[in-house]
Amino acid sequence: MSQYTAPIRDMQFVMRELANLEGVTGLPGCEEVTPDLVDAILDEAGKFAGGVLAPLNKIGDREGTKWQEGQVFTAPGWKEAYTQFAESGWTALACDPKYGGQGLPKLVSTAVMEMWKAANMAFSLCPMLTTGAIEALMLRGSDAQKDMYLPKMVSGEWTGTMNLTEPQAGSDLAAVRTRAEPQGDGTYKIFGQKIFITYGEHDLTDNIIHLVLARLPDAPEGVKGISLFVVPKFLVNADGSLGARNDVHCVSIEHKLGIHASPTCVLAFGDHGGAIGTLVGEPNRGLEYMFIMMNEARFAVGMEGLALSERAYQQARQYAKDRVQGTDLGVRGGPKVNILHHPDVRRMLMSMKSQTEAMRALAYVVGAASDFAHRHPDQAVRARSQAFVDLMIPVVKGWCTENAVEIASTGVQVHGGMGFIEETGAAQHLRDARITPIYEGTTAIQANDLIGRKIAREGGETIKGVIAEMRKVEADLGAAQGEAMAAIRRALGEGIKALEAAAAYIVETYGRDIKAAHVGSVPFLKLFGIVAGGWQMARAALVAARRLEEGHGDAEFYRAKIVTARFYADHVLPQAGGLSYTVINGAPGALELAEEAF
Repeated sequence: MSQYTAPIRDMQFVMRELANLEGVTGLPGCEEVTPDLVDAILDEAGKFAGGVLAPLNKIGDREGTKWQEGQVFTAPGWKEAYTQFAESGWTALACDPKYGGQGLPKLVSTAVMEMWKAANMAFSLCPMLTTGAIEALMLRGSDAQKDMYLPKMVSGEWTGTMNLTEPQAGSDLAAVRTRAEPQGDGTYKIFGQKIFITYGEHDLTDNIIHLVLARLPDAPEGVKGISLFVVPKFLVNADGSLGARNDVHCVSIEHKLGIHASPTCVLAFGDHGGAIGTLVGEPNRGLEYMFIMMNEARFAVGMEGLALSERAYQQARQYAKDRVQGTDLGVRGGPKVNILHHPDVRRMLMSMKSQTEAMRALAYVVGAASDFAHRHPDQAVRARSQAFVDLMIPVVKGWCTENAVEIASTGVQVHGGMGFIEETGAAQHLRDARITPIYEGTTAIQANDLIGRKIAREGGETIKGVIAEMRKVEADLGAAQGEAMAAIRRALGEGIKALEAAAAYIVETYGRDIKAAHVGSVPFLKLFGIVAGGWQMARAALVAARRLEEGHGDAEFYRAKIVTARFYADHVLPQAGGLSYTVINGAPGALELAEEAF
């Protein structure tokens, strides 16, 4: 199945009712972003995603990419689609107008990003990495670097990468060995090898701008001795034209479980005398700068989890409507019905639907907070918003991607035996999803960041503020009418209590028994995601109830919102108690077994 229809109605609801689109469009620099403009952008993006990118998804999975004598050739249709993508201005959506961007809010680009990733995840990775490289150069590049590279990266004429990982280093960036030798003229020669470089070589554009971590000769050991360099595939002349081929070459591409159409490259720097690069910012601060790209990429990978969940749900939903098998339960001798009539199929689809909507709501709220963090005139609001974004990015990345694997697997299950057949298409979503909890920092790395840097270091101050906001929603539910609202309130209240207890344990335990705290880090991340998702689903239910009471709008849509929030409360939020128990009590069982007993 190649069809994808962007869920624009739900996107609009989340943006307007939960993520405060009105407040975002009132921020400095966003004055021209009207609701009508946002609707037009979503509509056009939905058409491009469904009409151009989605049909290529299966082709890319089947054909993959080809490596030949250092060159990488993308799947049929890829180059034409990318050219159309760039010429339509989609690469410039959220970029600085000074360099040709449209300067749209993060909230808007987040919704559009979901569409690209749902329609064709492998394709979306190229502009995703370019966006991260643009962000790093915007914040830390010199004026000369910005003027040389950004206009053509923003326009999509050139793409960007980030080069961190090396064969011996993996996620341990302290072990990076790639070296940079100063040449005395402001340039450096780069020598080393990088692996897992997404779109490190391709045929979509004339030039690729690599951001590369490397060590200077006098650099200290460890992560404090890493610098960041710009190393273009082709050197750029003073007039902006392309010069000589730089000494960076793709020596192979990986053969992967999924995302077959995204070239994952091994890049060799300096095999023929040294790749020419220039230093970004100050020496030995490269990892700090690279985290700019990584945070952008981590949020974007979280969006991949959401997007793949939506795509898997759409496919499973359609199959359940089309597949006729068995009679309706309790109806003897009745007619054959589609499998959507069967209670367990409905349960699986509601599980997919409710978690996808919860992830969308949470991700968009974080996207909007990023706008407030960067644009609000009040420094206190900016600081508070940034603290929220920093806290939630590992949750968006880790929780949404772990969910995607489960949801895509459920999608296969809905198809039954046909889900195991590649031609059906459900298996591709599962294979593509499986990388998302791994790259740009595994779920464990996200969880370690969450409990260490974001919670224990500040004594839980920011998460306590988030829990306080959750409590306000719980109180609002208490004033709402109806059994569904009462059920949502009970489940959310229990979830908040479980989260609060686990967070208190992390704060109390981290300093005195760090291993015990880290045993529960991933369960804690999942717990936080589930409760944060429930918080947003409860907010959605309250809004829907108000709209129904007012008697205008799409009543069927609002009723579905309440039913879906009720399902989440009854089927997903109850997991919070068990996860909290594991966080608080799970260390002995994980740590006490002797190594030789494994």
